[in-house]
Order: sequence, then structure tokens, then C-alpha cells
Amino acid sequence: MGDYSKFIHEKRRPVPTPDSIVGPDGQCVFGTFLSEFKDMDLLRADRPTAAPNCMNKLRLTLWEACEVNLDGGTLLIAVSDMAFFGVTLHVFYDKATRTMHAWQTNLSAKKTFIAPTLLNGDESKAYTKNSHIKYVNNFEVGKATVEGHHETKEQGRIEYNFELERVSDPCVVSIPFGKNRPLYSQKDMFRVKGKLVFNGKEYVANEDTCAVIDDHRGYYPRKAHYDWVSTMGRCVSRERKYFGFNLTRNQSIDQEKYNENIIWLEGTSSLLPPVVFERDIETADFCARRDAERKAGKDVTPAIWTMKDEHGMVNARFKVYDAFAMVVHAGIVNIDYYIVFGELEGKMLGEDGTEYVLDGLSGIGEDKSLLF
Repeated sequence: MGDYSKFIHEKRRPVPTPDSIVGPDGQCVFGTFLSEFKDMDLLRADRPTAAPNCMNKLRLTLWEACEVNLDGGTLLIAVSDMAFFGVTLHVFYDKATRTMHAWQTNLSAKKTFIAPTLLNGDESKAYTKNSHIKYVNNFEVGKATVEGHHETKEQGRIEYNFELERVSDPCVVSIPFGKNRPLYSQKDMFRVKGKLVFNGKEYVANEDTCAVIDDHRGYYPRKAHYDWVSTMGRCVSRERKYFGFNLTRNQSIDQEKYNENIIWLEGTSSLLPPVVFERDIETADFCARRDAERKAGKDVTPAIWTMKDEHGMVNARFKVYDAFAMVVHAGIVNIDYYIVFGELEGKMLGEDGTEYVLDGLSGIGEDKSLLF
């Protein structure tokens, strides 16, 4: 045991949330906050990019995503307005076979609706001929619902309906990517009721099932990179209480003051310092190796990601067994976006020195590079 709170910058301590993330003068507020913003209209930001304000809508990216960790698999549910187009995306990772199944449909950004706030029943939703996603957000009382389906000839059909209830402190941050260039992110861990049906097989939520809603909106730099790993569920080394974590490294102009690294604990939380990600193989190369090994009838050799900080609070390994790839190379727009799944090893320390063993927990992560 020991006091690790001294490694957490005072700017990472949550403060009361202003009503709006953008002030009357168009300047954004930055920091860590106790609760949701009542007004998250980032289009009112003054010159968040080098382009004139009339171009803000074409530079703003909006997501609401949810990761649900069931006994038999992990489901990612995402609806996004990426300015030029919208996306409905589902990725399901089967833990028994260590394989993922993905459904993606692109649609007009005008037909993609991201909730203006996470309060009072505001909805994120999108409907296509073969999919729909609908979030109903009531974070003011710590609740939300998410329902949807997706069907393709290649993957078959997935459908689900979940009720979520918050079990930990929220993680609410506004991170500067530039002088007035915000990335807003809120991540919350929830207990889950409901079920998922994948090609007729039911996966029913139980007392161990957890989810994280990830609401994410901001102005990415023209060239950006984003690393992320998370888990949510029960920590067997701590009396099977609800436990999760979030580790991210992005274009924050000051990693010590502005990050979203956190341990979620049942009824509380513990902050983490900045971390560095390392990989033993590039994710694109891992995907090529995975395909070759499967074609040869071999087991997949996992990629190994390591996440560490400078103070010994995070010493984790992520064994990646499968990945979904969204790769777009189209002149001035390039997207190399991988969502990965696997198993965790190692440990984390809370601010009070409490050790949390990660061995055997399911992990989900992203390796995202953008040029647009």
C-alpha cells in the first residue's frame, strides 16, 4: 500500500460542471468535471480549427458507443456522424472461438442523429434498411437504454435490447487538442439487464454483465492518432465487485493535466496518470498474420500491447486475438481504424495503493490513425 495520489495532477480532479461546454464568447472549457454538460453544442466554438467557423460542422466528429461485456462475448454498438457520412456499426467478439463478427452500414450524415446531451431522454439514433441503433440517455438519474439490430448476408443477424444503470463515478473530460480545439469525452460504467441474440443464440445479461457508454465529440487535428484499451465487469481479486478501467492516449496538448485514464470501482473511482502504449507488431501486420494463420489452419498468434505509466500504477498487457478493420485510403482522406479484442494480464494500482489483478479479464481497444 502507498499514496499514489501525488502522481495525479490537480487539473485531473473533477470540478463542478458549467452549464455549457462553450462560453458566450465561443471559448471552450477544458478539464475534468463532476457531471454531464447541459449544453454540448460544439458548433458554437470560435475557430476550433484553422477553417472559418462556417466550416465547423465539416470538422466535427460525433459518436455514441457502448461496449457490453457478456459471459460469452463482447459487443460494440456505435452510431457516428463523421461530418461527411454516418455509420451504424456492430462488432461482436465470441470469447470461446476468439473471433469477431462485424456489421457496418454507411449512411448520410443527415440521417444520423447524435443526442444533443446525455440528459432527460435525449436520443442518439440511426435507421437503415438493414440496421438500427437507438440510445435513450437519462444520465441525470444514472440510466440509459440501447436497442438495435443489424443484418447482412455474410454475418447473419444480431439484435439486442439493454437497460443500463450506472455503478461507478462518471469520467467527464474536455481535452484541448489546440488553443480552442476540444475533444469532449464521457465514459460511464453500468450494470446491465437484457439480452443479445446472434443468429438465434441468446446471450443473457447476468449480475456480472457490465457495459460502458462512450460519448465522444470533438475536432480532430488533420493528422491524428488514438490508442485506447478498456475492460468492464467484475474484479475477482477484489471480492467480485464491479471494476473497469479506461486507458487512452491521444493528441492532448498536456497529458498530465488532460487525459481520461481511470479505474472504475463499485460506487467510486480512482484516477490514473498518463500511459504509453507499445505493440510488438503493427495492427495491420497482425491482421495479415492472423489471416495467413487461419488459412493454414493454425491458431492465431496474439499481438501483444503493453500499457505503462512512469510511476508503477499501470503495468498491463493486452493479448489481441482478433480485430475489425475500417481502412479508407482516398486521396486527402485516410482512415486506419482497428477495433481489437482479447485478454488482459498484469495489474493496476489505485491512488491508495490497492492492487487490482487484471489476469483473465476481457479487453477491448482501438488503434486509430486519421488524416482528413
